[in-house]
Amino acid sequence: MIRIIMHGCNGKMGQTISSLIAADSEAELVAGIDARDDGHNPYPVFTNIAECDVEADCLIDFSAAPAVDAMLAYCVDKKLPCVLCTTGLSEEQLGKVKEAAGQVAILKSANMSLGINLLLKMLKEATSVLAPAGFDIEIVEKHHNLKLDAPSGTALALADSINGELNGEYEYVYDRSTRRERRPQKEIGISAVRGGTIVGDHDVIFAGADEVITFSHTAYSKAVFGKGAVQAAKFLAGKPAGMYDMSDVIG
Repeated sequence: MIRIIMHGCNGKMGQTISSLIAADSEAELVAGIDARDDGHNPYPVFTNIAECDVEADCLIDFSAAPAVDAMLAYCVDKKLPCVLCTTGLSEEQLGKVKEAAGQVAILKSANMSLGINLLLKMLKEATSVLAPAGFDIEIVEKHHNLKLDAPSGTALALADSINGELNGEYEYVYDRSTRRERRPQKEIGISAVRGGTIVGDHDVIFAGADEVITFSHTAYSKAVFGKGAVQAAKFLAGKPAGMYDMSDVIG
């Protein structure tokens, strides 16, 4: 039985993961961390992570960027593996993540779904064939109107997967409104749409002469991310210090 602490337990993803763990015979949610505690959870909730004294095998983080620093310090102090899912981290925070991974196992992923992580692999092959043939590359991501960061961490992960095949030579362009010029070949356009209750929709477009190839992924509920996070926690428990990602989980 894997004992899990949920960081950001009262958020939408925190509650989704709480329900998934409750139905999982191989995992147990032993504590939650959140800025507020309304008393409705069947496990103890701490509003200050430093006060959490519950023994666990792994922590799942779906919180907000300002809460990540204290969470990393806690995991390092407790030698507690962490599944880090919060997006929108600053460059300074990303440096702290790498530093913490020198002392504890950290699995960082912008998107926990199996489909997205399979797509990351597929894009590498597509890029190796289509980019040399002169195809332009664009990414369009759509999310609900409550999402704070843009572009999404998943869109950036898709771009990074593509650019990794291109030796990092392509520039990411988020806004063309101030430019009056032809589109350079070596760029990846990334557009963000915010509206309604869209859970997560990503299109990767390879546009060539007289043909367009589009890779699409649509999430219809947050459960797809929660399931991946729980599987990641099971994988990470007991692992040595280091950086991991979902490719390690899906093999």
